[in-house]
Amino acid sequence: MIEPYDRIPFPVFFREEADFGDVYGGPGGFVFFDSHLLRPRERALKTVVVFNHPIGGGAWLPLVRGLAAAGHHVIYCNGRYRGNDTALIMEKCVVDLGRTIQHAKEELGYERVLLGGWSGGGSLSLYYQQQAENPTVTHTPAGDPYDLTAAGLVPADGVMLLAAHISRAGTLTEWMDASILDEREPHRKDPELDLYNPANPNQPPYSDEFLERYRRAQVARNARITAWAVERLADLKREGGAQKEHCFVVQGTMADPRWLDPAVDPNDRPPGRCYLGDPETVNTGPTGLARFTTLRSWLSQWSLEKSNADGLACAAGIGVPVLVVNNGADDACTPSHARRLYAAVSHTDKEFREIAGATHYYLGQGDKLAEAVAICGAWIDR
Repeated sequence: MIEPYDRIPFPVFFREEADFGDVYGGPGGFVFFDSHLLRPRERALKTVVVFNHPIGGGAWLPLVRGLAAAGHHVIYCNGRYRGNDTALIMEKCVVDLGRTIQHAKEELGYERVLLGGWSGGGSLSLYYQQQAENPTVTHTPAGDPYDLTAAGLVPADGVMLLAAHISRAGTLTEWMDASILDEREPHRKDPELDLYNPANPNQPPYSDEFLERYRRAQVARNARITAWAVERLADLKREGGAQKEHCFVVQGTMADPRWLDPAVDPNDRPPGRCYLGDPETVNTGPTGLARFTTLRSWLSQWSLEKSNADGLACAAGIGVPVLVVNNGADDACTPSHARRLYAAVSHTDKEFREIAGATHYYLGQGDKLAEAVAICGAWIDR
């Protein structure tokens, strides 16, 4: 099938002084990544939707392609951490997105930019827009200088939150295995919190008391890792290595009660599944969130306490129009996330829409994809 748009990859390349490289390969002191412009052949516009995600890789997403096929100009920003969030720093993702927007305006001639925050790109879009409107961040959560107030971030004209979650830190915390008692011995578990232990007396449907206890234990586990990361980083600096790092593994990151009990944050997702497959398998597999990380990256993207990229806090600080689209059968970003994001936007120029039965990616759901494109397209045109 010949698409009614041209796909034009383009490079984003800029100099950035750094004491060490946090991505593999490339010349020191430079940042390079590719982005994709999807430009309809029959419709010249001065407005472009810039999609993003902290680890990129979404230039072929159904919604990205669907909007372009419907006549909207679309850019997908891959960013420097494409496909690898091991050492990802959210503040640097903000700069990468800003450089892509700058390229869209100065090199490609677009006058208006709308942010397409799909999935993990939602909280990144909100963090970017908050800092573009009112820049305040001058250091990463690890204390390393990284000045967003001097980054020249250009505010977008609107933000779409599409199948989005509240933040990487918030999502990880809700997915963490609360039964793990010691990060050094992840096999040591509280049997009454182990969702995958058939001998656990707490089984679906879960009681409110159990869910409250479980959520508290998840937050406490995230806080323990954060406290250790702060202490370990301070130890390294006291040893005389200001840029020394420590890499580590986080076990058990897909044990959310909602995957086993469909009454928890209910929607039309099938029970016993998450967007990566069987949650028990994912819980100990290599593809879980935050499985491999570093001290600095943990504090910037995964720490509930330290991360600046809190979508809810950032949403409260932006002034542009916002569209929130919730997918009714999403098995990654469940409806409470969409509702919390919508409620967090402090102004009234906001819209909430839901697509009944739609999954996270719209795969095999041409009718749901068409509905999403129509909703987004009407909002873009307005």
